[in-house]
Amino acid sequence: MLQPLGFEQRSINSSLGRIVYYTGTGTPWQDDLATKDDRETLVFLHGFGGGSSAYEWSKVYPAFASEYRVIAPDLLGWGRSEHPARSYNIEDYLTTIREFFEQTCTGPVTAIASSLTAAFTIRVAADHPDLFKSLILTTPAGLSDFGEDYSRSFFAQLVSVPIVDRLIYSTGVATSGGIRSFLEQRQFAKSNRVYEEIVDAYLQSAQQPNAEYAALSFVRGDLCFDLSLYIQQLTTPTAIIWGQKSEFTGPSIGRRLAEINPQAIRFFQQLEDVGLTPQLELPAVTIGLIRKFLPLLN
Repeated sequence: MLQPLGFEQRSINSSLGRIVYYTGTGTPWQDDLATKDDRETLVFLHGFGGGSSAYEWSKVYPAFASEYRVIAPDLLGWGRSEHPARSYNIEDYLTTIREFFEQTCTGPVTAIASSLTAAFTIRVAADHPDLFKSLILTTPAGLSDFGEDYSRSFFAQLVSVPIVDRLIYSTGVATSGGIRSFLEQRQFAKSNRVYEEIVDAYLQSAQQPNAEYAALSFVRGDLCFDLSLYIQQLTTPTAIIWGQKSEFTGPSIGRRLAEINPQAIRFFQQLEDVGLTPQLELPAVTIGLIRKFLPLLN
């Protein structure tokens, strides 16, 4: 799991365990500490999947470190954060994401979040609008949107079988070949954009002790929900970026979600020939779009 130049690892204690995060504290980002204390805060939240971690945003967030206070956590059960041996549920992440913002931020901030975590962030922002200034989200989806129940899919049912679930994780997820295959076939639109460093970072996260607990909770569908039932409650100004070739939920789902609440969701940008994580697949384009949306939302 790569730690970019000038960023250090810190942590907070949530009600369910320790959450590690990365923030720019050294050269070249903070040469004059006295002038940096008032900077606006950007919080980058990664999505879920075997081997996920803050690495997912590591090609993007350093571009903002000279102007903003940047924070990028490994969510509970992922990366270098604590991995409680438990079955995770939706409320676990709604609670720990809220606690993370409360402990690391002193006022409303901009959250930049991905996929299912972006959907969780919408729910947290709807319940606690005082924590957020704006949201910039890539492919925010509950993965059971508009009544489509992911947990009834064949793969989710298969992973719900005891022993089989651990076997699938150890042989098909937490291996270099398994991670590369998933990234190339499911997460990226173009396989030649997957390079060795990405595979290595995901593999290191996937092989952390007890990493299977959060990952299996995700693939079983325990964390999925219908975002369309909650998105109307959002009041925080929001921009959405959606990869046109997102494997799990296409842009038509995104547009339907955005149309439910046009007062809050002010921009919807579809990216052609991009998959689930434009922040890894086309980081320069993602940086440009975040720079475009920040002043428009704020």
